[in-house]
Amino acid sequence: MPKAGKPSWWKRLGAGLITGAADDDPSGIATYSQVGAAFGTGILWTVLLALPLMIGIQAVSARVGRVTGAGLARNLRAEFPVPLVAVAVVLLAAANVINLSADIGAIGAATKLLLGGPAALYAAVAAVLSVLLQIFVPFGRYMPILKLLTFSLFAYVATVLMIRVPWLQVLKDMVWPSVPLKTDFAVAIVAVMGTTISPYLFFWQSSQEADETKADSRRTPLKHAPAQAPRALKRIYVDTIVGMVLSEVVAFCIILAAAVVLHAHGKTDIRTSADAAMALKPVAGRFAFLLFSSGIIGTGLLAIPVLAGSAAFALGETFKWRTGLEQKPGRAKLFYGAIAAATLGGMALSFTPMDPIKMLFWSAVINGVVAVPLMVLIMLIASRRKTMGRFPIPAALKVLSWVATGVMGAATIIMFATALLPKR
Repeated sequence: MPKAGKPSWWKRLGAGLITGAADDDPSGIATYSQVGAAFGTGILWTVLLALPLMIGIQAVSARVGRVTGAGLARNLRAEFPVPLVAVAVVLLAAANVINLSADIGAIGAATKLLLGGPAALYAAVAAVLSVLLQIFVPFGRYMPILKLLTFSLFAYVATVLMIRVPWLQVLKDMVWPSVPLKTDFAVAIVAVMGTTISPYLFFWQSSQEADETKADSRRTPLKHAPAQAPRALKRIYVDTIVGMVLSEVVAFCIILAAAVVLHAHGKTDIRTSADAAMALKPVAGRFAFLLFSSGIIGTGLLAIPVLAGSAAFALGETFKWRTGLEQKPGRAKLFYGAIAAATLGGMALSFTPMDPIKMLFWSAVINGVVAVPLMVLIMLIASRRKTMGRFPIPAALKVLSWVATGVMGAATIIMFATALLPKR
C-alpha cells in the first residue's frame, strides 16, 4: 500500500512511459521487422547501443521542460535564430505526418487481418477518434487510456516466448557482432537509431513535462522553485528509464522474432508491419500472428496522439500559439487545428498508392539525420545557466547525451560514406 499522500508508482509514471511506448509505433515495428528479417540476429547489438543513449537525450529533454516550464521549441526560439528553429520544426512536422500515415495505415491493415472488412474504414475511424479524444477530452483524463495502451507492447514479448530462440547464437552476436561494410547494413543501423532516437520524442516529453507543470497548481518550474527539484528530477529519471527500457526490450523482441522466424526461413523482404504479422503465421502459429497484429493496433492508437501532439507543440511554441492539451478547444484553435491537420493529413496520405515501406524506412533515416543538429541545440540550451538557472544538466548526463549526439552523427556519416563505396 502506498503511503498516504504519496502517489503510487503507477501514477508517477507518465510522460516518460508514454514516450518510450510510443517509440514502438507501427512504423517502428515495420523498421525493426525489416532489419531483423534482412540481417538476422547480427543487428541486435544496435538496440543495446541505443538504450543508454536514448535514456540520456530523453532525460535532458524532460529536464528542460520541468526546469523552465516551457517545451523545447519555446526554449530553442529564445536562444537561437527563429528561422533556424522554424526550419527544424517544419521538418519535424513533415516527418511526423509521414509517420502518422504509416501508423494509421498499419492500424487499418492489422484490423483487417483480425476482423476482415475494409482497412480504409478502420484507419479512418482510428484517426478521427484520436483527433476527437485529443481535442475534447482533457489530457488528465486521456493519459490513463494511453498508459493502459502501453500494455499492448507486451504482445511482442509474448511472441518471443512462443518461438524457439537460439540463445547462444543471439548472445554471440550481441557480444561479438559482425559489422559488414555494406551500404544496406549502414542504412539499417541509421534506421534503427533514427527510429529509436527520434526528434518527435524529444519535443513530446519536454512539452508534456512543461504542460503538466502548468496544469498542476502544486508544481512550479524548478528554476523558480528549487525546493521541488529533488523529488521532481528523481521522478523524471525513473519515468524516463522505465519508459526507455520498455521501448528497447520490445524493439529487441521484434527484431529477434523477425530474425528467428523470418530471416532464418529466407523471408527477408518485409514491406509492412502487417506483412511481418502474416509471415509469422505459418511458422510461429496463429496465436503469435494474433499477438503481433493486436500489438500493431494498440501501439498505433498510442502513437497517433504523440506524433500529432509533438508536431503541434513544436509549431505552437515556435510561432507563439497558445498550446496545451488541457486548454479548451476555443482557446487554442491553432494548436488543436495543427493536431487535426497532422492526423487527418496522415490519414489522407495513407490512402494514396505511395509505397508504405519506403516511406517508413526513409522517414526513419531522415529522422536520424535531422536529429543530430537538433540534439546539438538541445544540449547547448540544457547546459546554459541562463536557460536552466541552478539546474543545468549534470556532468554524467551531459557526457551520455553528447555521446548520443556523436553516435547519431557517426551513424549518418557512415551511411553516406558506404554509399560511395563500390557495390560488392
